[in-house]
Amino acid sequence: MNMKNNKQVGRYGMPIEVKYCIKCNTTNQQPTSTNEYKHDKYTTQIPIEFDINNVCHACKVVEEKWNGKIDWKEREKELIELSKKYKNVKGPYNCIVGGSGGKDSSFQSHVLKYKYKMRPLTVTWTPHIYTEIGWKNFQNWIHKGGFDNYLFTPNPKIHRKITREATLNILHPFQPFIMGQKTFALKVANMFNIPLIFYGEGGGKGGKKQLINEKSFKDTKNQKGFEIDPLEGRKFKDAYLGGKQVQNYLDEGLTLNDLESYKPLDPEIISKKKLEFYYLSYFLRWTPQENYYYSVKHADFLANTERTEGTYQKYASLDDKVDGFFFYTSYIKFGIGRAMLDSAYEIRHGHTTKEEGKALIQKFDGEYPVKYEREFYEYISMNKDEFLELCDKFRPSHIWEKKSNQWVLKKPL
Repeated sequence: MNMKNNKQVGRYGMPIEVKYCIKCNTTNQQPTSTNEYKHDKYTTQIPIEFDINNVCHACKVVEEKWNGKIDWKEREKELIELSKKYKNVKGPYNCIVGGSGGKDSSFQSHVLKYKYKMRPLTVTWTPHIYTEIGWKNFQNWIHKGGFDNYLFTPNPKIHRKITREATLNILHPFQPFIMGQKTFALKVANMFNIPLIFYGEGGGKGGKKQLINEKSFKDTKNQKGFEIDPLEGRKFKDAYLGGKQVQNYLDEGLTLNDLESYKPLDPEIISKKKLEFYYLSYFLRWTPQENYYYSVKHADFLANTERTEGTYQKYASLDDKVDGFFFYTSYIKFGIGRAMLDSAYEIRHGHTTKEEGKALIQKFDGEYPVKYEREFYEYISMNKDEFLELCDKFRPSHIWEKKSNQWVLKKPL
């Protein structure tokens, strides 16, 4: 335990006193985002903000979105004017949409191309290990939706190594994928001289410290993980990948060329080329369930035939076999699992109730992901016993305790 801003904090910088939002059930242990290029075992996270009434920041953001104060017709006019601004950009594409064929990227790309007459190049940083349903949805997105696509697979040998290091050092097997999600679209924009990038939903609805009038993460000055210059002026060899400094990889025999895929774009290039990027959710009413129905209609998006392990839903984050272990390790480190995240989101948007959400959390949160465990352990060169022993080392003492030789939350919902 230590002190931060005169408040007691536990491991990872989380509040020592566990609380739950009185509206959506989420815990105050939920991290928002961090600069992954500085992320090591000593990194402290930024927790979701709770007010004095124990209402989380994400609930407030969603309430502001739907309380009638935003003129959505005016927001859409801004999008139309933006599309006119880039209408005459030379070349086949005037914008980029990143994604893998999920419901949100299918919605974004289709509505921009067919309603607002943009010319998007869809860009995909490949998942660690595609699921069958994920690959089908990716193909449907491109073929049924009708898009050009740039699919990039980072060197699998290097990617596996970094994923293993991320698991060992920071219990974060999804980190290499997240780094690509955040940086790759900018690099493609630079490569093909495409001036405009659309991201999906702003971070505020997920609890990040973002205001509803922020169109881009360029507007977000104090939210780690959304920097234009994630290296913060340092050399790439001084950055971290998988909780391990790049220089250490070089000392082990890798080269900077081996790691080039993970190097973010130089901010001077972003400035020189005047690359712009916006959250589409700023301009349009963004509702995940509506995005799902839209993607089914226009891109033949397929929900899973069975619920996703750790939760109750069948239509989000379906494409990567490592995904379940990302949510499982989050539950280990922060006491928040996939069912809590999913139900809190749906409660905020009025699709389920607080009481229903609580029941779903108690039934599914923290469920161990069995379905793809063989592929996951093979991918990170680890066995199940080693992984579970590692997980126990990352459990914060202010969240977990052992009873009858079983780990349990000290303060469950």
